[in-house]
Amino acid sequence: MAKLKEVLVVEGKDDTKRIQQAVDADTFETNGSALNATKLAQIKQLQATRGVIVLTDPDFNGERLRKLISAAVPEAKHAFITRKQGVPENAGGSLGVEHASVEVIRAALQHLSTGTQDDQPLIFQQDLLRAGLIGQPDSRQRREQLGEALNLGYVNGKQLLKRLQLFQVSREDFDQAVAKLG
Repeated sequence: MAKLKEVLVVEGKDDTKRIQQAVDADTFETNGSALNATKLAQIKQLQATRGVIVLTDPDFNGERLRKLISAAVPEAKHAFITRKQGVPENAGGSLGVEHASVEVIRAALQHLSTGTQDDQPLIFQQDLLRAGLIGQPDSRQRREQLGEALNLGYVNGKQLLKRLQLFQVSREDFDQAVAKLG
Protein backbone atom coordinates (compact mmCIF):
# COMPACT_ATOMS: atom_id res chain seq x y z
CA MET A 1 0.00 0.00 0.00
CA ALA A 2 1.34 3.43 -0.94
CA LYS A 3 1.93 5.99 1.77
CA LEU A 4 -0.98 8.34 2.40
CA LYS A 5 -0.27 11.88 1.29
CA GLU A 6 -2.50 13.35 3.99
CA VAL A 7 -1.61 13.42 7.67
CA LEU A 8 -3.98 11.59 10.01
CA VAL A 9 -5.01 13.66 13.03
CA VAL A 10 -5.47 11.33 16.01
CA GLU A 11 -5.74 11.70 19.76
CA GLY A 12 -2.70 9.83 21.02
CA LYS A 13 0.31 7.56 20.57
CA ASP A 14 -1.73 4.36 20.92
CA ASP A 15 -3.88 5.51 17.99
CA THR A 16 -0.71 6.12 15.98
CA LYS A 17 0.59 2.63 16.76
CA ARG A 18 -2.64 0.99 15.60
CA ILE A 19 -2.88 3.11 12.44
CA GLN A 20 0.69 2.28 11.48
CA GLN A 21 -0.24 -1.40 11.66
CA ALA A 22 -3.02 -0.72 9.13
CA VAL A 23 -1.56 1.84 6.70
CA ASP A 24 1.62 3.70 5.87
CA ALA A 25 0.78 7.18 7.10
CA ASP A 26 2.09 10.05 9.18
CA THR A 27 0.03 11.08 12.18
CA PHE A 28 -0.39 14.24 14.20
CA GLU A 29 -1.34 13.57 17.81
CA THR A 30 -3.51 16.03 19.69
CA ASN A 31 -2.58 14.33 22.98
CA GLY A 32 -6.15 13.72 24.01
CA SER A 33 -8.76 16.41 24.21
CA ALA A 34 -6.26 19.17 25.03
CA LEU A 35 -6.28 21.01 21.70
CA ASN A 36 -4.77 24.47 22.05
CA ALA A 37 -4.29 27.32 19.56
CA THR A 38 -0.75 26.17 18.74
CA LYS A 39 -1.88 22.69 17.76
CA LEU A 40 -4.79 24.08 15.72
CA ALA A 41 -2.33 26.30 13.86
CA GLN A 42 -0.14 23.26 13.17
CA ILE A 43 -3.14 21.35 11.82
CA LYS A 44 -3.97 24.31 9.55
CA GLN A 45 -0.39 24.27 8.27
CA LEU A 46 -0.56 20.53 7.64
CA GLN A 47 -3.81 21.01 5.73
CA ALA A 48 -2.18 23.69 3.58
CA THR A 49 0.86 21.56 2.75
CA ARG A 50 -0.33 17.93 2.73
CA GLY A 51 -3.99 17.77 3.71
CA VAL A 52 -5.38 16.22 6.89
CA ILE A 53 -7.76 13.40 7.71
CA VAL A 54 -9.36 13.54 11.15
CA LEU A 55 -9.76 10.13 12.80
CA THR A 56 -10.77 10.62 16.42
CA ASP A 57 -12.32 8.27 18.97
CA PRO A 58 -16.09 7.62 18.68
CA ASP A 59 -16.82 9.26 22.04
CA PHE A 60 -17.66 12.68 23.47
CA ASN A 61 -14.07 13.95 23.52
CA GLY A 62 -13.40 12.63 20.03
CA GLU A 63 -16.45 14.46 18.69
CA ARG A 64 -15.42 17.61 20.55
CA LEU A 65 -12.00 17.51 18.89
CA ARG A 66 -13.57 16.86 15.50
CA LYS A 67 -15.80 19.93 15.89
CA LEU A 68 -12.89 22.16 16.96
CA ILE A 69 -10.78 21.00 14.02
CA SER A 70 -13.70 21.35 11.58
CA ALA A 71 -14.30 24.91 12.71
CA ALA A 72 -10.63 25.84 12.26
CA VAL A 73 -9.98 23.71 9.14
CA PRO A 74 -13.29 23.30 7.30
CA GLU A 75 -11.67 21.62 4.30
CA ALA A 76 -10.28 18.76 6.43
CA LYS A 77 -11.37 15.24 5.50
CA HIS A 78 -12.97 12.97 8.09
CA ALA A 79 -12.82 9.22 8.66
CA PHE A 80 -15.05 7.52 11.20
CA ILE A 81 -15.17 4.33 13.18
CA THR A 82 -18.32 3.28 14.99
CA ARG A 83 -18.64 2.90 18.73
CA LYS A 84 -18.80 -0.89 18.33
CA GLN A 85 -15.59 -0.89 16.30
CA GLY A 86 -13.73 1.06 18.99
CA VAL A 87 -14.64 -1.09 22.01
CA PRO A 88 -11.60 -2.41 23.93
CA GLU A 89 -11.11 -6.13 24.44
CA ASN A 90 -10.47 -5.64 28.17
CA ALA A 91 -13.35 -4.48 30.33
CA GLY A 92 -12.99 -1.02 31.80
CA GLY A 93 -11.12 0.56 28.90
CA SER A 94 -12.42 3.52 26.94
CA LEU A 95 -13.60 3.61 23.33
CA GLY A 96 -10.87 4.40 20.89
CA VAL A 97 -9.21 4.14 17.52
CA GLU A 98 -6.45 2.12 19.20
CA HIS A 99 -8.97 -0.72 19.72
CA ALA A 100 -10.19 -0.84 16.11
CA SER A 101 -8.99 -3.65 13.89
CA VAL A 102 -6.62 -3.05 11.01
CA GLU A 103 -9.47 -3.83 8.60
CA VAL A 104 -11.77 -1.29 10.25
CA ILE A 105 -9.16 1.45 9.99
CA ARG A 106 -8.50 0.68 6.33
CA ALA A 107 -12.24 0.71 5.60
CA ALA A 108 -12.69 4.04 7.41
CA LEU A 109 -9.96 5.56 5.27
CA GLN A 110 -11.71 4.32 2.13
CA HIS A 111 -14.88 6.24 3.03
CA LEU A 112 -13.80 9.81 3.68
CA SER A 113 -16.17 12.71 4.14
CA THR A 114 -15.40 16.36 3.63
CA GLY A 115 -16.76 19.24 5.61
CA THR A 116 -17.62 21.49 2.69
CA GLN A 117 -21.19 22.70 2.51
CA ASP A 118 -23.60 23.99 -0.10
CA ASP A 119 -26.01 26.74 0.84
CA GLN A 120 -29.11 24.56 0.60
CA PRO A 121 -29.72 21.75 3.11
CA LEU A 122 -30.74 18.47 1.53
CA ILE A 123 -32.35 16.84 4.58
CA PHE A 124 -34.54 18.43 7.23
CA GLN A 125 -35.70 17.83 10.80
CA GLN A 126 -39.05 16.45 9.66
CA ASP A 127 -37.19 13.84 7.59
CA LEU A 128 -35.48 12.61 10.76
CA LEU A 129 -38.80 12.41 12.59
CA ARG A 130 -40.47 10.53 9.72
CA ALA A 131 -37.57 8.05 9.60
CA GLY A 132 -37.75 7.41 13.36
CA LEU A 133 -34.22 8.73 13.86
CA ILE A 134 -35.34 11.06 16.64
CA GLY A 135 -38.18 11.02 19.13
CA GLN A 136 -38.73 7.25 19.24
CA PRO A 137 -37.62 4.58 21.76
CA ASP A 138 -35.41 2.90 19.15
CA SER A 139 -34.06 6.12 17.60
CA ARG A 140 -30.58 5.70 19.05
CA GLN A 141 -30.22 2.25 17.48
CA ARG A 142 -31.51 3.55 14.16
CA ARG A 143 -29.06 6.49 14.24
CA GLU A 144 -26.17 4.10 14.93
CA GLN A 145 -27.18 1.96 11.93
CA LEU A 146 -27.55 5.04 9.74
CA GLY A 147 -24.17 6.39 10.88
CA GLU A 148 -22.55 3.09 9.89
CA ALA A 149 -24.33 2.96 6.54
CA LEU A 150 -23.41 6.53 5.59
CA ASN A 151 -19.96 6.60 7.27
CA LEU A 152 -20.93 9.47 9.55
CA GLY A 153 -19.82 7.99 12.85
CA TYR A 154 -21.99 8.03 15.94
CA VAL A 155 -24.17 11.09 16.48
CA ASN A 156 -26.91 11.92 18.92
CA GLY A 157 -30.27 13.30 17.83
CA LYS A 158 -29.15 16.91 17.97
CA GLN A 159 -25.98 16.27 15.97
CA LEU A 160 -27.51 14.09 13.27
CA LEU A 161 -29.11 16.78 11.11
CA LYS A 162 -26.00 18.94 11.24
CA ARG A 163 -23.77 15.99 10.31
CA LEU A 164 -26.03 14.99 7.39
CA GLN A 165 -25.99 18.56 6.10
CA LEU A 166 -22.28 19.06 6.76
CA PHE A 167 -21.34 16.02 4.70
CA GLN A 168 -23.97 16.77 2.05
CA VAL A 169 -25.62 13.39 2.22
CA SER A 170 -27.89 13.28 -0.79
CA ARG A 171 -31.62 12.71 -0.48
CA GLU A 172 -31.22 9.49 -2.47
CA ASP A 173 -28.43 8.14 -0.23
CA PHE A 174 -30.37 9.10 2.89
CA ASP A 175 -33.58 7.44 1.69
CA GLN A 176 -31.73 4.26 0.65
CA ALA A 177 -29.96 4.01 4.02
CA VAL A 178 -33.19 4.62 5.96
CA ALA A 179 -34.97 1.93 3.93
CA LYS A 180 -32.37 -0.62 5.09
CA LEU A 181 -32.67 0.20 8.81
CA GLY A 182 -33.81 -2.63 11.07
